[in-house]
Amino acid sequence: MKRWMKYVKPYWSFFLLGPLCMIVEVIGEVLMPRYLARIINLAERGELTVATGLWQTVLMVATALMMMAGGVGGAWFGAKASVNFAADLRQDVYARVQTFSFANIDKFSTGSLVTRLTNDVTQLQNFVNMLLRMFLRAPGMMIGALIMAFSLRPSLATVFTVSVPLMLVAILFIIRTGFPRFAAMQTRIDKLNNTVQENITNVRVVKSFVREDHENEKFGDANRGLKQAGMSAMKVMIFMQPVMTLFMNLTVVAVLWFGGNMVLGDGMPTGDLSAFITYVNQILFSLMMVTMMLMTSSRALASARRIREVLDEEVDIADTATADHRVTDGRVEFKNVVFRYYKSSEEPVLRNVDLTIEAGETVGIIGSTGCGKTTLVSLIPRLYDTDEGAVLVDGVDVREYPLHALRDGIGMVLQKNVLFSGSIAYNLRWGNEEASDEEMFAAAENAQADKFVRTFKDGYDTLLEQGGTNVSGGQKQRLCIARALLKKPKILILDDSTSAVDTATEAQIRHAFANELQDATKILIAQRISSVVEADKIVVMDDGAVVDIGTHEELLARCEEYGEIYYSQMEKEANGRG
Repeated sequence: MKRWMKYVKPYWSFFLLGPLCMIVEVIGEVLMPRYLARIINLAERGELTVATGLWQTVLMVATALMMMAGGVGGAWFGAKASVNFAADLRQDVYARVQTFSFANIDKFSTGSLVTRLTNDVTQLQNFVNMLLRMFLRAPGMMIGALIMAFSLRPSLATVFTVSVPLMLVAILFIIRTGFPRFAAMQTRIDKLNNTVQENITNVRVVKSFVREDHENEKFGDANRGLKQAGMSAMKVMIFMQPVMTLFMNLTVVAVLWFGGNMVLGDGMPTGDLSAFITYVNQILFSLMMVTMMLMTSSRALASARRIREVLDEEVDIADTATADHRVTDGRVEFKNVVFRYYKSSEEPVLRNVDLTIEAGETVGIIGSTGCGKTTLVSLIPRLYDTDEGAVLVDGVDVREYPLHALRDGIGMVLQKNVLFSGSIAYNLRWGNEEASDEEMFAAAENAQADKFVRTFKDGYDTLLEQGGTNVSGGQKQRLCIARALLKKPKILILDDSTSAVDTATEAQIRHAFANELQDATKILIAQRISSVVEADKIVVMDDGAVVDIGTHEELLARCEEYGEIYYSQMEKEANGRG
């Protein structure tokens, strides 16, 4: 409860005024039947006069206006409180996700995080809104109606001793059945969101492999799963309405039977019986409202648990550094580094890696797919943390850097090039939002992107679709490189980031690196040896370990693994030319 109070305190006045307004409405609802009963009783006895009738009418109109003011006020303050509650909660969940390391993100699917930020927060918003409107209204109406009913005819009110306990038993059964079903429904929503997002993001791959039928079938399975889970949950709600209505009708029948006999035999006024029936409906209706609130709470509790999982997720890369370290030179050192993605795994992904990269060096890293190249460079900006050993930048353990300071000094172009919806200029300025147009143009020119950008009608104002799907793979790579260059990093990491460009363009990019980033440390992961042949030194990796380090000529002379890669690529090029 303490956690949620954080989102209540800033809006405590709304949370207080909403229920108070609903109490005003309840008072009016409880008083109205009594006024009506008085008019009926006076008319039945022949004592109703114009003055008396007018006075009762004025009271009823005033009460109705009071009820309207209370109802409108309760709805207004409830909406203000719930919307602000949800907005602050959503902001905190999103901010928490931003602190996650890659390992944390791997625990949650993208679709699940989207569902938690949208659907689950909305469920809590709806619950808070209903709670503020029903929390005092439902029990207040029930208590007020019970008091009025017992004050009218205590003997007739004993009918509630049978109907109310039976309704409470039914309510408990419905809640117990509904809670796990709503939790299952939220999980199904996760799966559906994952399927939709994956399909839309990779729609070009789907179409190129003519897999639309497969994707339709996969979506159909997820959709049917959600439908079945939704129907399973809705059955509880569907069952609840007729059961509650049955209890209400049986109670009204019992009141009419016994009350009718009292009217005929004991002289009970007809107006009192009419008011009593109204109070019966109010009492039973209030129990239905409690049931609805509890059903909503069961779904909200499932959503709250899922949101807590995100908020309580322990970030394995904590930004606890107190020293104000900055990346100044760009020297990188790996000391006996061991790393596992799954900490329970016996075999590490990186095994006892020792490597020193001097400031300003250009270092190539090459090796077979899955040998740990990307994982190795991901340890430099602390996208992951080592299990054993240490990674040092400028002689300081990266864990002693403030995360912002460390990553601000490193430019990284990942294997998967990501661009955001917005203009090309907007995307490039992710590297440096304060960059001038001239700096942006220069970075794009060094990345060999300026020429093709200027061919677009709107140039740097050209709007990119999400993921940059309206530019080619090579263009996307060059824009991502330009974005990293605009950052002017001390360490630049390119993870196979020129694989989609031709060798001539790649050579021009390397030439720009050599001239414009002379002081920066450049780490190039590549599949093609031609991409790293001019590097100051080349690191050969295999099965998570460094096999050898040297220049192209040195490795060609002594490193068997390097020789195999080189000659196989030369053979492919020769066959291609032939």
